[in-house]
Amino acid sequence: MRSLILLLSFLCLVNCKEDKTSETELTTTGSSNYTISFENAAHHEAEITATFKGLKSGEAAFRMSRSSPGRYAIHEFAKNVYNVKVTDGKGNVLETTRPDPYSWIVNNHDGTIIVNYTLYANHGDGTYAQVDETHAHLNMPATFMYAPSLENDTFNIEFKPRKDLNWKIATQLKLVEGNTYSADDLQYFMDSPTEISDHMLRSFEVDGQKINFALHHNGTAAEFDAYFEKVKKQSYNKRPFLGNYQLTITVNTHF
Repeated sequence: MRSLILLLSFLCLVNCKEDKTSETELTTTGSSNYTISFENAAHHEAEITATFKGLKSGEAAFRMSRSSPGRYAIHEFAKNVYNVKVTDGKGNVLETTRPDPYSWIVNNHDGTIIVNYTLYANHGDGTYAQVDETHAHLNMPATFMYAPSLENDTFNIEFKPRKDLNWKIATQLKLVEGNTYSADDLQYFMDSPTEISDHMLRSFEVDGQKINFALHHNGTAAEFDAYFEKVKKQSYNKRPFLGNYQLTITVNTHF
């Protein structure tokens, strides 16, 4: 078998979620909503719309992350964002100020801020995002702006995969309907890397927990099945350490 060069992203979700206080529930009335499309994937671009709703009056901030879960170096993901356009919920253009290289400040909004921007993604190492005509591999902190004041609110995202390239979606985010997914808060959203491609998919169960294995690669189905059996074996061996987890594994592999 030809050698494998692997880039793995493990996405783990604990079934027993931390309870939120009633005070937090009463104050979480906003939402962050995204769409992402890949018309210009050939030039490593994604077009993103972020809609932040339920913002309090006065100054509001949104920003790009500077680092990524499991990685401690500063990356300044805002350097790959351009064509930023900001409006309110009625379509009125809003002026922004930049207190630092990774943040935007807006005043005089109507409780809703809509941000359209282009992402350049051509460094698919697991920390950054990668977009081309073979796939879109999205590390969320490297891809999506967020409003810090809405971090405890719902996050919704509609992916628009390239139908002409037979792209499908592999993610641990909760399926809402169609190509729309959700997360309960910012932390879960940012820790949910997503693979959109013409990948292969296999599933199995460990102690009643379903594990989905998505593989984007240039090999054959037989090679995928052989590798899948090795992954299954490792998953069974790690049961004492994983506990009660739902696990999704996405792998980008070049044969």
